[in-house]
Amino acid sequence: MGEFADPSAQVAWHALSLESAQAQVGATAEGLSDDEVAKRFQKFGPNELRDAEPINPWAILASQFSSLIVWILIAAGVVSGIFGEWVDALAITAIVVLNALIGFYQEFNAEKSMAALKRMTAPHARVRRSGVVRDVLARDIVPGDVVVLEAGDLVPADARLMKAASLKCIEAALTGESDAVGKHAEVLDREEVPLGDRKNLVFMGTSVATGSAEALVVATGMATEMGRIAGLIQKAGQEEGTPLQKRLQAFGKLLVWASLGVVGLVFVLGLVRGLEVFELFLTAVSLAVAAVPEGLPAVVTISLAVGVQRMARRRALMRRLPTVETLGSTSVICTDKTGTLTVGEMTVRTLFACDQEWEVTGEGYGPEGKITPRTSEGEPGATGLNDLITVLAGCNAAHLTQEEGRWKVIGDPTEGALLAAAAKAKVFPATLDKDLPRVKEFPFDSDRKMMTVVRKSLEGSARAMVKGAPDVLLARCTQILTSQGIRPLTDKDRENISTINEAWAARALRVLGAAIKNGVQESDVHSAKEVERDLVFVGLVGMYDPPRPEAKDAVARCRSAGIRVVMITGDHPRTALAVAKELGIAKENSKALAGLELDKLSDSDLSDQVDQIAVFARVTAEHKLRIVRAWKSQQAIVAMTGDGVNDAPAIKGADVGIAMGKAGTEVTKEASDMIVADDNFASIVAAVEEGRGIFDNIKKTLQYLLAGNAGELLLMTLCVVFGLPMALLPIHLLWINLVTDGLPALCLATDPIDSDVMKRGPRKPGASIADRGFLVLMGITGLLTAGVSFAVYLYGLKYETLEMARTHAFAALVFAELLRSFGCRSETKTLFQVGAFTNLRLAVVVGIAFLFQIWSHHNPILGGFLKTGMMTWSDCLMLIIVSIIPISILEVAKLIRQYR
Repeated sequence: MGEFADPSAQVAWHALSLESAQAQVGATAEGLSDDEVAKRFQKFGPNELRDAEPINPWAILASQFSSLIVWILIAAGVVSGIFGEWVDALAITAIVVLNALIGFYQEFNAEKSMAALKRMTAPHARVRRSGVVRDVLARDIVPGDVVVLEAGDLVPADARLMKAASLKCIEAALTGESDAVGKHAEVLDREEVPLGDRKNLVFMGTSVATGSAEALVVATGMATEMGRIAGLIQKAGQEEGTPLQKRLQAFGKLLVWASLGVVGLVFVLGLVRGLEVFELFLTAVSLAVAAVPEGLPAVVTISLAVGVQRMARRRALMRRLPTVETLGSTSVICTDKTGTLTVGEMTVRTLFACDQEWEVTGEGYGPEGKITPRTSEGEPGATGLNDLITVLAGCNAAHLTQEEGRWKVIGDPTEGALLAAAAKAKVFPATLDKDLPRVKEFPFDSDRKMMTVVRKSLEGSARAMVKGAPDVLLARCTQILTSQGIRPLTDKDRENISTINEAWAARALRVLGAAIKNGVQESDVHSAKEVERDLVFVGLVGMYDPPRPEAKDAVARCRSAGIRVVMITGDHPRTALAVAKELGIAKENSKALAGLELDKLSDSDLSDQVDQIAVFARVTAEHKLRIVRAWKSQQAIVAMTGDGVNDAPAIKGADVGIAMGKAGTEVTKEASDMIVADDNFASIVAAVEEGRGIFDNIKKTLQYLLAGNAGELLLMTLCVVFGLPMALLPIHLLWINLVTDGLPALCLATDPIDSDVMKRGPRKPGASIADRGFLVLMGITGLLTAGVSFAVYLYGLKYETLEMARTHAFAALVFAELLRSFGCRSETKTLFQVGAFTNLRLAVVVGIAFLFQIWSHHNPILGGFLKTGMMTWSDCLMLIIVSIIPISILEVAKLIRQYR
């Protein structure tokens, strides 16, 4: 035996003759000896995919403390504990721990991509060794082994075909092409051939639909195409922060410096005014507590968690919590065609028989649908149509089965589509087998490009039913079936049939021809050559994988939302472009870029041109990952959808990876951030809408919390500037931040989504949450609430005791904050335009908080805990009236902006 080269070396196996391939691997048709197998196993290792490093749960837990805001809270808690403010310290610690536990629970799922890939590979396989066929574990297969394949087998390794009889393989998981691919053992005369067109190779993890074969193993384990994808998944899996995480991180830094600046300023002013250093330090700690929105981490986490529940109701299941918001930032959706934009099942759409076209309705492999003439000339029961339908059902090797209410095909998907069309005409294979028993079958092969089944009637005459490529079939026909009966086939007939074939092909339909032969002689039954001549042409069948009805509307919604939809598929360019034009993804003059053309572009060239290409066709897993990275280099937030193994690396490398729940492989699901339960592109768009709504809710919640904190800081700063005692005690600040602000903030985080959210463009990736408009509004709001509270405080100092002045200031600030929560629901619409009770939770929480605050001023125990005095009912009413001032001014400002 010769020495086999490194399996990782790039060898164009499809371009080698069988003899050359055998020489390259050092093997023969008899297979390897046991000694040679042992040597090669030692050299190349087991035929399995390497495990990715498992995620450490401690690392997940530690990542929950990576946020700067969390560390600010921890520092504030420690300082509060040092100075004896144990209530503050315990409350802050509880918030930090609760937030970490929620985040850990949501994210604790191990990376199972490699394990899922392993489950897709065959556990056992049959190989020929030393001339004997034996059953072995798939992991024990080595390069040079000869594998024996039959219908239903999973291919255990990448192999060069030695023999193939009517072999068709389902490679959808690897290439994205929905049709079963015909295979043969002949040499391909080009080295540069797309993966889906390498007809003399079979690949690990794909399955045999029909036929049988023997193949020479040329690559095992990580050297296979499946192994290359596994490697790409690992490379693509480098985690990056989501847009929200990056924004919050940047905002945390801003908050730190702003807090330190204000606290430092107040400290210096206090020194200038001659206040004691220790008292100033305690004041500074109080201000630091006031500056930090303690409820923010919990609010963000809960907002995302609620978003997950909303998305689940809209058929989108989230696997990573922060990705919920990232969807709202998405500017590009790279989507697979088959099964996502399309139904994912071949469907007969049109028939031609007796000079009449017939339209077929319904989708998938179910019997639901009708066959109707395109013009009034045809009759549903026409003889020509019946003969055509009979050929579709009678010349067929597939079976349809119903599982859990869904029809599935066992065998070739194309033949499944033909059976479904026949079922719509109430013609079933079981009935045919009874009335016209099967005598002989000549399976489809790549040389004849036809399939024939000979059936015998109860009277004893034999009829051949033939289907195949229209041009090849037409050449074998001498007669044609018309509404007047059978007559000779003329040149005009041939021209007419060829014209229809070309027109259907231009519409990206897959076209098959059908023919019959009556009175087949018993002596000819065993010869395909004799049976498949002098045929009677019956008709044409046009089929394709139809776009989902709701996909076109979903693409239009993306366009209005400023989101670019790009089709990336392993299918043929003409088919992909036709579907893209029908859905509005591509324009009439658009072109599809094929994988071979993509190979000729450098990464920088692809990055420069990627925004000009709407359709990428005949692409591999590596191509898809390159396309995603090219878009990301353009500062786009990219969502990648798919269902096959070949989509997994790009799904892993995208900002948001989206897998299909029904048709998606386990590999793809484990690599994803989100799973679409109904495999529907429209559900993805609905999830983007939810993502945008979630960001809006987080932003309005942040505005509410920070404007409240700004009011507290301004109030405390004014007291220091004017040499007054502190208007609020630390317990007051913590109560406001956690209860008065915290509970309404949670309700704002679950606010209903604005109906206009999909009518604006996506957010820019680098845009800050706290932009100029955000900071201006925060400052004005803080100034208004601080102004009202300070005025009440001054009034109390003049006419009441210090305790009552603080009580008035505390109550006024609480009432103003609670009322302001209603105005925070929209930056542009007034409270009455949004609807006061469209967020019932908020209305209930604010009402309860109002009652609780009023009760605290009439209950000595609660008043003692909050260090407040007792107030009369009239005082409470006057404070509520004064507290309406800030929200009234802000609402009037909205009306003025609308008028302008």
